[in-house]
Amino acid sequence: MRYRPLPMGEAAGPGWRREVRAQFRLALPVVVIQLGLVAMGAVDGAFLGRVDAVQYAAAAIGHSYTFLFFAFGMGFLTVLDPVVSQAWGARDLEGVARGLQRGLLLAFLVSIPIALVLLPAESNLRLARQKEEVIAVAAPYARVLILSTLPFLLFVAVRQAMQAVHLLRPLVLTILAVNVLNAFLDWVLIHGNLGAPAMGAMGSAWATVVARWVMVLLLLWLAGPDLWRFLERPASRLLHLAPLGRMTRLGIPVGIQWFVEVGAFAGLTAMMGSLGKDELAGNQVAMHLASASFMVPLGISMAASVRVGNEIGRGSTEGARRAARVAIATGFVLMLLFGTVFLAFPRPLSSVFTNIGEVLAVSVVLVPLAGLFQVFDGTQAVAVGVLRGMADTRVPMVNHILGFWGVAIPLAWFFGFARGHGAVGLWWGLLVGLALVALLQFLRLRVLLGRELSRVVIDHPEAGA
Repeated sequence: MRYRPLPMGEAAGPGWRREVRAQFRLALPVVVIQLGLVAMGAVDGAFLGRVDAVQYAAAAIGHSYTFLFFAFGMGFLTVLDPVVSQAWGARDLEGVARGLQRGLLLAFLVSIPIALVLLPAESNLRLARQKEEVIAVAAPYARVLILSTLPFLLFVAVRQAMQAVHLLRPLVLTILAVNVLNAFLDWVLIHGNLGAPAMGAMGSAWATVVARWVMVLLLLWLAGPDLWRFLERPASRLLHLAPLGRMTRLGIPVGIQWFVEVGAFAGLTAMMGSLGKDELAGNQVAMHLASASFMVPLGISMAASVRVGNEIGRGSTEGARRAARVAIATGFVLMLLFGTVFLAFPRPLSSVFTNIGEVLAVSVVLVPLAGLFQVFDGTQAVAVGVLRGMADTRVPMVNHILGFWGVAIPLAWFFGFARGHGAVGLWWGLLVGLALVALLQFLRLRVLLGRELSRVVIDHPEAGA
């Protein structure tokens, strides 16, 4: 075997204290990585929030439109969570290499349709009934971001594999460095400093493209031999269609799940945009805050997926159950704390992103509602991460479709437009649907935790596949 084993990164053997320490050591850097990723968009918004409402709203719509399809690719590539983490737990280092290399191949392939579907931005945004003054900026903004599709998805594939094998320091360093670069480019390109033209939202888009290309290249360089040993030669059966098909069938439901969830928030943004540019911009402030806090349970979710996968690969169902319970409890408590902060300090939090009076007035009303759904959002995110570590993807997808598009969006429309409650009604509809999603995913998790868990089968060596 040419792959030198790395430290497992977690304590072996039974014990709740060991599991808590193991998840903390894994989740803390993953949360930092998640916060770093969302910070790039938040910094973009903070710069644009001091330009004017149209530029801010256009970037919000352009980002929501592009991220809707990026989310499918991101979710699809989280198939690497169970595949690589379970291989790592089983000490199947050849399986780790196959998973990573296939993940990079799938990232390249899925980037092509995502880039193509983003091209007709004007017509799609008109179908979403956005204002023409917003479309005039949001459509070219979205087309510029197409150039970042491939590097972003390659980064996701490498990142998922590195997390699964507990190789986190290069990821943290990369995210910190790229955030500094992105903020500098925003300062130069949005406001026109150092002799550059003031490009507003378009400057933010170009800053994002440059930052994402640097992000994947810097990560590959910083990871060094610990990562490259899994890439230095083609893994056995790398291009066999049967295992690639199994990974695809496992990943597509997660891609749809992420698409459905992000699509629901994009749908809310589109409905908010039909109310007016101030409502849209105020909604984006609340979304930035909610997204920032959501990165904590999402990081815990990813860490839980790895820990559960590691324990399943090791053959320990009881260890997987313990990891799941620790993750759910941690996520619930932390989101209670975030919700309390949102309820108590809506104006100071909103003022971080904008000083435009009309926008601030909307966001101050919406931020407390964002605080209420923090608990439900965090619970469902962690539950889904645990299920993904078990390689359970189809039922969670159905639960997401039912909760977000069967309940949340129809109720948001009903409360916001039919009942005339506007922006507040839209958020109440989202809150009710999100509560249903959390309940359904938690019930699915309880069912699976009562069963014996086994490693997902991607390759059948005896059949040459």
